[in-house]
Amino acid sequence: MSTAKELRAKSGADLQKELLDLRREQFNLRMTRATGQAVKPDQFTKVRRSIARLKTVLGEQKRPEQKTKSK
Repeated sequence: MSTAKELRAKSGADLQKELLDLRREQFNLRMTRATGQAVKPDQFTKVRRSIARLKTVLGEQKRPEQKTKSK
């Protein structure tokens, strides 16, 4: 679980890969819960917030690119 500051230092490709990994982890947590196996409930929140943090940083990186394209 990276902080936003650590995520901003990474490249876009690294962030996309990490997003994919977090999505897979989120899926696995849902499947584990659905099959009735014991899951730590706090993991759902941590993964969801990590995904949101990552998407925020990705959006921040795309925003300057969009401004330069529109000019």
